[in-house]
Amino acid sequence: MVVQRRSRVENIPVYSRSDVENLIAANNEPDWLRDHRLAAWETYENTPMPGREEEWRRTDYSHIRWADASSVVTPNGAVAADVPQKNLEPLIGDKQGGLLVFVDGKLVHNEVADELVSQGIIFKDLRTAVSEDPEIVREFLMTQAVKPTDGKFAALNGALWDHGILLYVPKNKVAELPLHAVIYNTQSGGHLAHVLVVVEENAQATVQVDYASADSETQSSYIGATELIVGDAANLRYVALQEWNRQTYEFSHQRAMVGESANLDWVIGNMGTRLTKAFIEVDIVGSGANGRVSGFFFADKNQFFDLDTQQNHNAPLTTSDLLFKGAAKDQARTLWQGMIKSLPQMQKIDGYQVCRNLVLSHEARMDSIPGLEIEADDVMCSHAATFGTLEEELLFYLMARGIPRPEAQLMVIDGFFDELLQRIPFERVRERLHAEIEAKILG
Repeated sequence: MVVQRRSRVENIPVYSRSDVENLIAANNEPDWLRDHRLAAWETYENTPMPGREEEWRRTDYSHIRWADASSVVTPNGAVAADVPQKNLEPLIGDKQGGLLVFVDGKLVHNEVADELVSQGIIFKDLRTAVSEDPEIVREFLMTQAVKPTDGKFAALNGALWDHGILLYVPKNKVAELPLHAVIYNTQSGGHLAHVLVVVEENAQATVQVDYASADSETQSSYIGATELIVGDAANLRYVALQEWNRQTYEFSHQRAMVGESANLDWVIGNMGTRLTKAFIEVDIVGSGANGRVSGFFFADKNQFFDLDTQQNHNAPLTTSDLLFKGAAKDQARTLWQGMIKSLPQMQKIDGYQVCRNLVLSHEARMDSIPGLEIEADDVMCSHAATFGTLEEELLFYLMARGIPRPEAQLMVIDGFFDELLQRIPFERVRERLHAEIEAKILG
């Protein structure tokens, strides 16, 4: 008798082609977008749910109740005032170049500084951009960075994204003030958003995107895509902070394309969700380009974070620098899989990746799998993964000086994360990540 494992294919999101057609009709979308959505849907239908592939075989999503997590969400009147104030605060100082706020997929706040508009900088919701700036959206939407063929959930996003963000900075323009977008959900169900950032040649921008949701007892899903396209000699600083509630399951594809002599500084913070499966990729496609990624994650209770990073050196004389730091407590689990790749003849590259892990309970589990795939012979590439626990001797030293154990633990954990936090050039982001550490340690 042969025993076979039950396939996870049966546990799929509850969507149909008619959902795609209804979305197209409701927004009176142009033919090119209609064709794009339907082609993505065909790819989605023809792509099996992930199962035993290397990047998925450690991720169990069989407990998702898709009947709840993929139900259609209808805005119920929630406004920007329903969003926590910390998610609305400017990234730097008291001013920002623009603020977009979405609640349950509906744009509820929209402001852009006149000085940016006068330069031709576009910062608006993606749905409006389809009609007002079709040539830009058509050129870049899922054509260079994230593509529907990247996976089952990438195809689903391509077919059914219903809200999103477009930032377009023309050649030689600088967005002096940072731009800020907030995606907040008050209702359970399926949420599909798309972020498209295009910084043309010799242009510059700083962007923060906040993802958060109100507490709920019903499961939700976030099927997301983020595309960062950094032109030659351009400079992009991009911050993404995720604080979904504990009933949300995130499946996202995030990819940056970095052109010749360009610079990308990407900060990622993962704090929320019940389960996160995120593909985070930097494609360095121009000589002399530099990509830096700084990732923070802290899992507790029954959370599971699965972060899959990739640094692709597709041009010579390029550098990439990835540092992830994370902690886990209670029964939480984390998994980081990293890879540095270089194509043949891509000489003089310098790739660095490391993931440092702090295990805070006997029941928690953290796994890190670094990797190199190098097809050139004149390179400097290194990778590492480290694991540690709180040293009782150090805790005893602090407690012997009158510091309660939880606060002593917080001090040591702050020290562990300090290396990462110092890479973040924004004080308010550092403060928010520190507050998240404190909340998870002290309650």
